[in-house]
Order: sequence, then structure tokens, then C-alpha cells
Amino acid sequence: MSQPAQDSHQETSQFALLGERRYAPLFVTQALGAFNDNVYKNALVILIGFGIARLTPAQIDFYVNLAGGLFILPFFLFSATAGQIAEKYDKALLIRFTKVFEIAVMLLAAAGFALQSLPFLLAVLFLMGTQAALFGPVKYSILPQHLRSEELVGGNAMIEAATFLAILLGTMLGGWLIARGNGAPWVSAVLIAVTVAGWLAARFIPPAPPAVAELRINWNPYSETRDNLRFLRGNRVVLLAVLGISWFWFYGAMFLSQLPNYTKQFLGGDASVVTLLLTIFSVGIGIGSLLCERMSGRQVEIGLVPLGSIGLTIFGIDLFFAAPNLATVHEQTAMQFLSAASNHRIAWDLLLTGVFGGFYIVPLYALIQLRTAATHRSRVIAGNNILNALFMVGAALLAIVFLKAGLTIPQLLLTTALMNAAVAVFIYTLAPEFLMRLLVWLLINTLYRIRKTGLEHIPDEGPVIVAANHVSYVDALIIGGNVRRPIRFVMYHKIFRIPVLSFIFRTARAIPIAPAKEDEALMHRAFDEIAAALEAGDIIGIFPEGQLTRDGEIGEFRSGIEKIVARTPAPVVPMALRGLWGSFFSRNNFLARMRLPSRFWSRIELVAAAPIPPAQVKAADLEQGVRALRGTMA
Repeated sequence: MSQPAQDSHQETSQFALLGERRYAPLFVTQALGAFNDNVYKNALVILIGFGIARLTPAQIDFYVNLAGGLFILPFFLFSATAGQIAEKYDKALLIRFTKVFEIAVMLLAAAGFALQSLPFLLAVLFLMGTQAALFGPVKYSILPQHLRSEELVGGNAMIEAATFLAILLGTMLGGWLIARGNGAPWVSAVLIAVTVAGWLAARFIPPAPPAVAELRINWNPYSETRDNLRFLRGNRVVLLAVLGISWFWFYGAMFLSQLPNYTKQFLGGDASVVTLLLTIFSVGIGIGSLLCERMSGRQVEIGLVPLGSIGLTIFGIDLFFAAPNLATVHEQTAMQFLSAASNHRIAWDLLLTGVFGGFYIVPLYALIQLRTAATHRSRVIAGNNILNALFMVGAALLAIVFLKAGLTIPQLLLTTALMNAAVAVFIYTLAPEFLMRLLVWLLINTLYRIRKTGLEHIPDEGPVIVAANHVSYVDALIIGGNVRRPIRFVMYHKIFRIPVLSFIFRTARAIPIAPAKEDEALMHRAFDEIAAALEAGDIIGIFPEGQLTRDGEIGEFRSGIEKIVARTPAPVVPMALRGLWGSFFSRNNFLARMRLPSRFWSRIELVAAAPIPPAQVKAADLEQGVRALRGTMA
């Protein structure tokens, strides 16, 4: 279950999770499952093309496409039911059940290889898709039960990295084994051994109690999917995250499905070059995914999502310009391909496309887990899986249409990259929070190095007020960018209207306020909005000094905090900003001197203390508490 966060000096790398039972068995189970699926799928594709029967090229195309469709079909048929089952029963038990089912399916696969029966092997592929559809909602919805919120990014990152690498290795091994003389028994042995290993790993997954044990299962996949999508519409950010993930799978499917023909026709490479480029892309995904935890400061940083979409567009476009024309040489090996300096640009484009894909996808999965109610999390993830499958089918159909219309493969990839830019603009227009978080992330990580202590004192839910000293024009951005929950800041109306920062403040639903002598009506509206926000369970951030410090010292805390708590009782968390005085956006640098900062990439600290009960909140005592937290580090 969810556990309290740790102090900054107790934080450990995401890799430390691999040594803990609450994560490692699930990680191994998921990776082995993805590996096995792709051993089987690629072995089957090779058999269709070269083994089971003498098929015509048209028949080969038909069966290869049929195989892809049969694996995806169960996601449409069973995901909605799987999501409900994952809410109703212990997820650890469900994972063990799906692994037992997988063992049975792999035994059938071995029989199919022994019989050399194409219909039988295709039926097994459908069953593998069914197992994957049942497992999908569980593997993502169990993570928030076993990981702390600050571990979600790292946990998701390692699963995404391992999944793509397992897909790559499974694809390579399946093709290599089946191509050997009498390779079918070797494929069967690997499938059964890996599945049994996955089942053994699943036995060590700790219990994950049901979220809604009393749930009555709706067995109609259509109506249940419709209800899930209706539920999603009530949470725009989660809905757009789901659509963003589905778009990523559309983008990835479009690129990866064209890679073999692109390599042959436009790069002049053989099968080894295809494998090389797939490896480069997969390694890129892994690198980008694993970097997410460090870049996000161990929190769900959705600012990385627009950064990822920018990279996907830029390097997708550059891939077109790197090789827009048909190759003049053919059948190059991987070594020959790499020996040509002109091909290095293609390799870098694919690597960086993967890296930015990791930046894009990991925060979205973590966001869904964090922002979806536990009672609906599995069903939302099931709905996400359905949309993912739908988008991948759409990518295949659209590729056929565009290629038949006369586009070359590089032109198709360019079109996809431009579509990615259009989709990004659409999503970030509907949910400017993504773009706002990117601006905050860039600002904070460009100008400051932040050490955080005591942020676990901020409760994960319910109304609370965060009260801090006011040192710079970006105090709200620094605090808001490092606290897990969205904070609604109360700020002086003139700071609220600063260009660029104003977009961020408005998107974060900050509350502008003015002294009564400046704008009494605005002051009353601000207090009404603060009360409504606290009643709704939000976090309110305030700077009780009421103005920026002029000399780096903490000013007198005004009585407004007492009025707020008297009207709407809520605990107050004292917080101190340390080390900001003299940095770029503090008054002595930014306003008075208007020159380049004397301290760039400053080391600053954010320190919080235990909440003060509403009945004990006094402005003077709160001021002393914040002074003690800040100490002498202005």
C-alpha cells in the first residue's frame, strides 16, 4: 500500500526497487511476459514467410496481417472485463492466474509447432493476446499500491525500458531460433521455460487488496467501455493523458511497421540493419525512460511530456531529410551501414526519437496512476489499452491509405511527425497544464539546483495551507514544481500579471489578491475563492509577508492567514525557501539592478515542517517557525 515519502537525503535510485519484493517480482514477471510474446510472434511470422507451407506473397501478407489482428483483437473484446476483475479481486492473485493461463497457452504453442499447423498457431496467438489483455490493467494499477508516489516515475520508467528491450530481444531470439534447422522444438522449450520462470516470479508479488470488492461485473464489453470513457470525461487531464499514450502507440506503430521496407528501399540495408535500427530505437526508449526519474526530481513531472513531443517531431522530421531518396547500394550489412558517416545521422535520429519517446510516455502512465481514483484505476487503464489497440489499428490502415495514394515511406514518416506536432498543439491547448509544467521545469532546472527536505509533511489529500517566506518572483513556481499535489497560490496581483509567468499562474489557477487600499473588491473575491478551494480539498499556497523581501530577511507575517483558517479550518504547513536571495529572480538582482545574475544555477533548499492544527495557527508563531526553518541561509 502507499507509504510515506522519504526525505531528500533518504532518497535512493530507482534501481534500488529491483532489490525490493514489492517491485522486483512484478518487474521480472512483466519483462519475461513481453519477451515471450515476441519470441512466439516473430517465430510465427518467420514460419509463415519461410516454413509451414508454400505460400504465395499475397498469402504471406494476408497471414502476417491476420496474425497482427488476432493478437490485438482480444484487447477490444476483453479489456473492459479485465479492468473490472482487477478492481474486484486481489491483483497479485490475478497476476498469478494469468501466468498459469500463459503456461497452458505455451503448452498449446508447443503442440502447434510440433503439428506445424498454421490455423492452430494462429489460434494460440489469439489466446496470447487474451492473456496480455487480462494482464494489462493489473500490471499498471498495482504499482500505486506497492510504490510511494515519488517512486511511480522510476517504477514506470524501468518497466517501460525493460518492456522495449524485452520486445527487441524476444523478436531477435524468436527469429534466430526458428531459422535454425529443426528450430521449432527450441522455440517451444524457450517459451515454456520463460513462462514457468515468470510464474515463479509472480508467486513472490505481495498482496494487493481489491479496490472495489463489492463491484458487480458488467460482462458487456461495449457498454463497459462506453461507461469508462464517460468516467474519463470527468477528468480532462487523465483523459488527455490516455489519448496521449494512445497517440504514442500510433506514432510508434507507424514508424516501426515501416522500418523493414524503409531500410531495404531507402537505406540499402539487409535484415541485420533492420535489427540494428530496432536496437538503437529500443535502447533510446530505455535511456529516455530511465532518465525521467532524475529529470523529474522523483515526482510525476508532466512538463516532460511536451518536451518529449517536441523531440518526437524534430527527429521524426529530420529522419526524412536524412534519407529521402531510394538507396543506390543494396544488401549492406550492419557493419557496412555504420561504416558510412552519412548513416550516423539516421542512427542518431532513431536513438533520440526513442529517448524523447521515453520522456513522453513514462510521465503519462504515472499521471494516470496518480490522478485516477483507486476505485476506477484498473478500469481506466483497461480503457487506455482499448484505445491503444484502436490507434495501432488506425496507424496500419492509414499507412495503407497513404502509401496507396502515392506517398513514399520517408514522406509517410514525415507526415506522421507533422501530425504529431498538430496533435501536441491540440492536446496542450485543451490542457495547458502540460505546457505550463514544461515552462516551470525549464525555469527551475536551468537556474536552480534544489534540495528538498520534509515535503512528506504535506498530506496526500484533503485541504491544507502551505505558508512560506517570499524571496523571489518565482517562489510559487519553485514550490509548486516540487510538491506532488497541485497548489493554488495566493499572490500579489501585480506579480500575477507578469508576462509569461502570468500564463503559468493562470493555468495553475493561482488566486490574485490586493490590499484593501488598492482593490478592496479583489481582496474579498480572493478570500472567497480561497475558502471555496479549501472546502473542495485543494492545497492553498500563501506568502504571509504579503510582499517580496527587500533585504533578504523575513518580514512580519500578516494576519490574513488567521482569517483564512478561522473561516475554513485547515492545517498549515510551514515552509522555508533557503538560498534564493541574490539569485536571478530575487529583488536585488532582477528588479533593482536589472543585470545578469551573480549566481547562476544556484544551490537552493526547500524545507517544510509538520502541519500546525487550525486552532493553533497564529501569524506571529508561524513567522517564528518559518524563520527557524530558514536559519541563516537567506
